[in-house]
Amino acid sequence: VLAKYLETKQFYEPTSGVNVWSGKTVVELGAGTGVVGLMAATLGAQVKVTDLEDLLPLLKVNIQENQALISSGSITAKVLKWGEDVSEFLPPPHYILMADCIYYEQSIEPLVESLKLLSGPETCIICCYEQRTEGINPEVERKFFELLQQNFSCEKIPSDKQDPEFSSPEIHVLHIRRKQK
Repeated sequence: VLAKYLETKQFYEPTSGVNVWSGKTVVELGAGTGVVGLMAATLGAQVKVTDLEDLLPLLKVNIQENQALISSGSITAKVLKWGEDVSEFLPPPHYILMADCIYYEQSIEPLVESLKLLSGPETCIICCYEQRTEGINPEVERKFFELLQQNFSCEKIPSDKQDPEFSSPEIHVLHIRRKQK
């Protein structure tokens, strides 16, 4: 859902015919397979996909396998454990992308801490998550947004601004920005 959202028309400048990703810096958190970061790179962004160390080999294979699709953009895979040092990812990127990162209670505080450390006043965080209604999931979600809203404001992207085929009522896309002090 998030990868296809990056291709939607609000990311294109109609006058120049260029998408806004061209030349922008992007950090993807919890990249997993790296598909979202790969999409941003094919659209021209300079991308760093991040995840835990055990996922790095998969990320590197997927980058290698898709390198031919990337012309003006670039992509590298790095280890980033949420809540730890982010200095190698600074200055703050134009965009932080995160898909399906809100589900594990122990990771909520470190995730929000990483967002605080990585983002600057101009950074747009694009978050995609599936609203889960079973077990502890609603509580995890509530805690994430409670912590997030101390320093950030959230804008929910309506479904008509998302890809018509790759969207779902349970999957939400948010634009998150630092609150201005």
